[in-house]
Amino acid sequence: MDMNLIDNEEPTVKRNPIDNQEPTVKRQLKARHMTMIAIGGSIGTGLFLASGATIQSAGPGGALAAYACIGIMVYFLMTSLGEMATYMPVSGSFSTYATRFVDPAFGFALGWNYWFNWAVTLAVEIAAAAIIMKFWLPDVPSLIWSALFLGIVFTLNALSIKSYGESEYWFALIKVIAIICFIIIGLLTILGIFGGKVIGFENFTMDEAPFKGGFLSIISIFLIAGFSFQGTELVGIAAGESEEPEKNVPNAIRQVFWRILLFYIGAILILGLLIPYTSPSLLNGNVENISVSPFTLVFERAGLAFAASVMNAVVLTSLLSAGNSGLYASTRMLWSMAKDHQAPKFLAKVNRRGIPMNALIMTSLIGGFAFLTSIFGDHVFTWLLNASGLTGFIAWIGIAISHYRFRRAYVAQGGDLNELKYKAKWFPFGPILSFTLCMLVIAGQNYGAFLSGSIDWYGVAVSYIGLPIFLVVWLGYKIYHKTKLIALKDCQFDKSDVA
Repeated sequence: MDMNLIDNEEPTVKRNPIDNQEPTVKRQLKARHMTMIAIGGSIGTGLFLASGATIQSAGPGGALAAYACIGIMVYFLMTSLGEMATYMPVSGSFSTYATRFVDPAFGFALGWNYWFNWAVTLAVEIAAAAIIMKFWLPDVPSLIWSALFLGIVFTLNALSIKSYGESEYWFALIKVIAIICFIIIGLLTILGIFGGKVIGFENFTMDEAPFKGGFLSIISIFLIAGFSFQGTELVGIAAGESEEPEKNVPNAIRQVFWRILLFYIGAILILGLLIPYTSPSLLNGNVENISVSPFTLVFERAGLAFAASVMNAVVLTSLLSAGNSGLYASTRMLWSMAKDHQAPKFLAKVNRRGIPMNALIMTSLIGGFAFLTSIFGDHVFTWLLNASGLTGFIAWIGIAISHYRFRRAYVAQGGDLNELKYKAKWFPFGPILSFTLCMLVIAGQNYGAFLSGSIDWYGVAVSYIGLPIFLVVWLGYKIYHKTKLIALKDCQFDKSDVA
């Protein structure tokens, strides 16, 4: 039966290719939703809270260099993802592309890797959001807030894809407005308009600035910068439910470079100009004490007494946004893998609103369980968190490899590059650079454990545990199912089963 045939009883619902009795996800995300998902995905606590530590570690110039390098890499990754997602918009993008263009075992491992990452991240974000609430209501138990926030993001995802898109649009808009205000107020403060002397570039020339510690210090903060940008790839997941993916996905991708330039580079520049890299306050950015985070200090320096409360609210929306998007991304990945027979079939079922409820419930339960381990066993939660630490970079490596193979297979099968609705620039330089930098970040996650007289094996295990887990899943599936690298001529470009 043709998947595009329309059922007589439910004429508005498209049928799922895996099961003609079940509907599939709906394409309801508009252009503005896609744009804000792309923007909001890369703006979070990594910028609001961790950016100060990078300036303290490598100096203002070193922090700018690290964020610029990672920003360029992310731009190329997004153009790679944009080319594939525009051609083949599917909710389980990374897993599906790797399965079709590299090796089914690689796609299987990438899919479970990404699902696990966001399921654990969901627990981290709701736990952090509960800590934020202590700023206003210190006597309310954190467990109550965590349960409430998990219920909120579950409801937003369960109602419809449009409710997720709308909520993420407003969450992202709050972050964008906060950063724009920060940059404007920061510039006015630097120029002395908000009182005090004209600061200029004096903090860029003091002591070891602008590059404290040289090249190794810049390399050491690559990991922090990389974590800050993780989530940008969400636009690839959302492409499967975009109204007009051939138009909306490229538009969102094209804005990646400019938002990186404005939001990250601009914010780091303002912080570096206003706060000396020797200031202890740069190390205090955390959810438990937002009042001394770098962003709050800049607002207070401008005479805004309510800065701590405002930044608290902004960080809270960032955490809810991350939890909201994490639940969405992991749910769609689990649904897509089930649809491709790489997860239990019951997870592929979709309700009449186009929501894969079984996958949503399963992911929420795992996220909730991960959170509970932080109450009853901190060590278990810490290991879960460490196991997910490298998964974002592994997903990025998967995007780079998949795009390299996608383009080569497309040409090998006689495809005309001019017919691609969106074409990534500078191929193959882009995916090769992205792959190389991601490998460098993964290898250097805890290089200090190898520099002492004896190797810190516990430190190595904590830092790199995610890598062997991925390899075991990949090679285990490969050995059991005897999969092989797909020949370029056999890569599947058929889009008839894309939902």
